[in-house]
Amino acid sequence: MAAGLVQYTLGRKNLGDEAGIVPNPLPASRRLLVVGTAVIAIAAIVVLVLTGVITPENLSDRTVAIICVAAVAYFAVILTSNKITTVERSRVFSFIPMFIASAVFFSLYQQQFTVITIYTDERLNRNIFGWEMPVSWVNSVNPVFIVLLAPVIAAVWFKLGSRQPSSPIKFAVGTGLIGLGFLLFLPLSGGGANSTPLLAMIGILFVITIAELLLSPVGLSLSTKLAPKAFRSQMVALNFLSVALGTALSGSLAKYYSPAHETSYFGVVGGAAIVIGLLLALLSPVIRKLMAGVH
Repeated sequence: MAAGLVQYTLGRKNLGDEAGIVPNPLPASRRLLVVGTAVIAIAAIVVLVLTGVITPENLSDRTVAIICVAAVAYFAVILTSNKITTVERSRVFSFIPMFIASAVFFSLYQQQFTVITIYTDERLNRNIFGWEMPVSWVNSVNPVFIVLLAPVIAAVWFKLGSRQPSSPIKFAVGTGLIGLGFLLFLPLSGGGANSTPLLAMIGILFVITIAELLLSPVGLSLSTKLAPKAFRSQMVALNFLSVALGTALSGSLAKYYSPAHETSYFGVVGGAAIVIGLLLALLSPVIRKLMAGVH
């Protein structure tokens, strides 16, 4: 990130005069209102925590509800605005199914830090020539794969050029692949302690990484391409809101996992993701039409 900021600082002079223009800036007359709203929101959260309405046990569920309300409000504000054109409104509508797919994807992906960590502790054989690998090291497998595979995926898209799959298809394949990653746990389920080979876990994380590289960077890019001119920042915020929703959902889903029921758990969440991926693929012609020329 530091290297990226340095690159941007040195190269932004080549971006033109518009690089320094903030679209739809917050006017000075509304700053006090925004600050007041933020203070009230923080105070409300403090009160809800102190009164026991929000607890560690229900935090993820409450967060899911809040993010859902915020997402609906964001989409409603953009879609009903008189600052956007008919084409821009169509493009915002096209982003809704991708928003849902992104949330579903991250509800599984973020379980690397909940369910998969528990599975690693209780099921994975971490013994390597007499040395036991720490549980936390498994969380490094995915970042290593990302560093190694991101240039490969980028090179593939560059090579394919206009022949590469559309964004909805990439989303569909990414969502389906992470579902497949969870289904790969099924042949390993029901075993005892240290019953899952380390190579099997690495293979599952490889599939999950490919899924991430098909969806995550595409979502960020797509949100900027589909954004109305007056709501560029808000569309990027919606993309990150889908990540937040998926992350909160991953916590809610993790409560249903237990070693005794892991077969049904992996089967249901993995199968649901595959179904949603297939639905997105079937709807891709309609979505592409709504995207109005954006690939």
